[in-house]
Amino acid sequence: MRLYQQRAAKAIQLAVKEGKTRFLFEMATGTGKTLTAAAVIKLFLRTGNARRVLFLVDRLELEDQANKAFTFLLKNDYRSSVYKENRDDWRKAEVVVTTVQSLLHNNKYQQLFAPTDFDLVISDEAHRSIGGNARAVFEYFVGYKLGLTATPKDYLKKYDATKPTTRDPREQERRLLLDTYRTFGCETGEPTYRYSLLDGVRDGFLINPVVVDARTEVTTQLLSEQGYTAMVIDEKPDGEKASQQHFKQRSFEKSFFSKPTNELFCDTLLKHGLRDPISGEFGKAIVFAVSQHHAAKLTQILNEQADKLFPGLYQSDFAVQVTSQVADAQQFTINFTNNNLLGSANVLPAYKSAKARVCVTVGMMTTGYDCPDLLNLALMRPVFSPSEFVQIKGRGTRKHDFREQLQDEGLKAEVTAPEKVAYKLFDFFATCEYFEQTFKYDEVLKLPARGSSPRNSGDAGSTGEAGEGESGGTLQDGHYVHTAPDAIASHVEQQVGFQGMKIDRMFFEKFEDKVKADPTVAAQVSNAQWDQAIDYITTELFDKPSEYFNLDKLRRAAGVDRRLGLREILEKAFGFITGFKSKDDLLEEEFDKFLLDQQNATGFSADSAATAIVAMKYYFKAYATDSRLRDIIEAKRLTELNVYPAFGMSDFKAVPPAWRERIPEYVKDYVPLNQFM
Repeated sequence: MRLYQQRAAKAIQLAVKEGKTRFLFEMATGTGKTLTAAAVIKLFLRTGNARRVLFLVDRLELEDQANKAFTFLLKNDYRSSVYKENRDDWRKAEVVVTTVQSLLHNNKYQQLFAPTDFDLVISDEAHRSIGGNARAVFEYFVGYKLGLTATPKDYLKKYDATKPTTRDPREQERRLLLDTYRTFGCETGEPTYRYSLLDGVRDGFLINPVVVDARTEVTTQLLSEQGYTAMVIDEKPDGEKASQQHFKQRSFEKSFFSKPTNELFCDTLLKHGLRDPISGEFGKAIVFAVSQHHAAKLTQILNEQADKLFPGLYQSDFAVQVTSQVADAQQFTINFTNNNLLGSANVLPAYKSAKARVCVTVGMMTTGYDCPDLLNLALMRPVFSPSEFVQIKGRGTRKHDFREQLQDEGLKAEVTAPEKVAYKLFDFFATCEYFEQTFKYDEVLKLPARGSSPRNSGDAGSTGEAGEGESGGTLQDGHYVHTAPDAIASHVEQQVGFQGMKIDRMFFEKFEDKVKADPTVAAQVSNAQWDQAIDYITTELFDKPSEYFNLDKLRRAAGVDRRLGLREILEKAFGFITGFKSKDDLLEEEFDKFLLDQQNATGFSADSAATAIVAMKYYFKAYATDSRLRDIIEAKRLTELNVYPAFGMSDFKAVPPAWRERIPEYVKDYVPLNQFM
C-alpha cells in the first residue's frame, strides 16, 4: 500500500476509537479507492469489528471490477463473491458485492437479509448511491458505514434554512438526506480522510491533462454573450414576418443542430489526439455526447473519418456507441478496459490492445470507470456540473505502462517511451474556461429535480416555418439545423501544471475568502502587522470545526513544488503578489542576488566568467536544496561525490576553486532554506 492509503486506514481506526460509526473517504479518481477499501475490510474482519461486509455499487461493470479486485487482494484470507452469482451460499463469503438495483426490486433486500447480516457497509461512488430509493438499502443495515467518492455533494454548504431556494417545504430535509458529508457522519464538511488530485499529481501517482481548447466558428457564437443568431421567417396570411432566434451552448444537439460542427469535432480529435506508444495507432479515447441520438451520430462520423484516415484497418469498428439503450453496453465498457472490445491486436499481433479505439457515451462512463490506458478524452458537449467535470477528467489521470499488453519480450526492450505521462482533454465548449472564470463556487448547490426530465435553460425554439439562418440553416419542427460549413476559429493546447485547475484548488480559495472576510486579519494586513496576523490565524482560524484549515493542507492545496509560508499565502490572498513562484524561480532570484552581492564586494563580473557561471549556478541550487550534499561538503567527505548521482565529482570540479567554499558560506548566511523543503 502507498503511504496515503495507509493514512486512510489509520484515519478510520482513529475515528472508530472516537466512537464514530460512519466514515467518508474523499479520494481522487485513480488513487486506489478499491485497494484502500480492501485494506479497511481486512482491518475490520481481522479485529472482529465485522464478520461480513457488504460492498454496494450502482453499475454492473463496477460490481465485476470490485469483486475481481477483492478476490485478488484478499484471496489468502477471505472470500469475496457477487451476490447474484451466489444467491444460495452468499453466507460463505466474508465480502459480498452487489449492485443496489438488484436489491431494490420489490424491496428484496428486506426479504433476503436481516439488518444485522452485515457489520460494515461500504458505498462505492457514495455521492450517487445514497440518493432516492438506494438510500433505503444503505440505511437498512445497522453496522458501520463507509462512503467512497472523489466528488462528494455538499448540499448544505452556504444553505440558509430561513432563505429556501425552492417552494418545497421539505427542502432542508432533502438537502440533509442527499448531503454526502452528513450522511457519513462528517457534519463539519470535512471527510474522514481526503487525498486530492493535486496530492496525487504532486506525489507522482496521477497526471494532469493537456487541455485542447478548440472552438469552431459556430461554437464561438454559441458561447458568446448574445449566442448564435438565426433569422427565422414566419409565413402568415398577411405575409412573411422575419424574426431572430438566439441559441446558446446549452441548445447544442437539443434545439440547435449542426452536422458540419460535429464533423469538425471528430476531425480535430483524430488529427490531434495522442497516439499509442507501442502500435502508433490512435490512442484509446472516450467521447462524451449530449444525448444517445448525438452519440449515434458521432459514432457514425468517427467511423467514416477513420475509414478514410486508416483505410481497411477498422471496417467501421473504430468507434462504438456505449449508451444505456445499446445492447450489451455494460459489457462493452468492461471489454474496452480489458482491451478486447470488437477484437484485439489489430495492428501488432503481439500487442493486445482493443481494436475499437473510441467509446462514445453520454453518462455511462463518467463515474467509477477504470481504464488506465486512456490517452484522449473529448467533451463534445458543454458541462455545467463541477462534480461531473471532475469525474470526467478523472478518467484520464491514471498512469500506465503500455508494455503490459505487449507479449513479445524482444519488442518490449525496443520501446523507448512506454509510460503514460500525459493525456489530452479536448474541450470544444470552453468547459475549462467556464470552471476557471465563470462558475460560482459559493452558490448554494441546487437540488436534483424530483423524477422530472432536466430542463434545458437557454434552449431556443420557434413555432415558425422553416427559414434560412443567418449563417446558413433551416428551422424544422422548432429545431434549427445549421447546414453551412464550419471551421476551427481557435485551437490552443496547454498542459495543466502542478497548481491544477481552479476546480481542484477550492480548499485554498475557501481559505482566501475566509481571511479576507475577517476584519481582524484585514486590519492587521493593512497595517503590515504580519506577525500578529499569522499568530491570530494560527490560534483563531486554524483547526476549527467546519473547515479545519491548517498550514499543511493549504500547502498541498496550493499545488506548489516547495514549502510555502503563511505570510506568503496571506500576500497572495490580499493581492500583494499575483501567484506563487516555483522552487526554481526562487533559486534563480537567490542566485542573481548572490552574483550582485559578489560584484559589489569583490568586483566579480559575471560577463567575464560566463563559462563558470553555469557550473556555479548548478552548485548553488544543489547546495541550497539538497541536505545530503550540504552534509558532504561541510564534512569535507568529497570522495562521496564520485558515487553521488545528484551532484557528482565532475560537477564539483567544474566550479572554480575560489567559489567552492564561498557559495556554501553565502547560502548558509543569506538564503532561507525552509522555503525549498
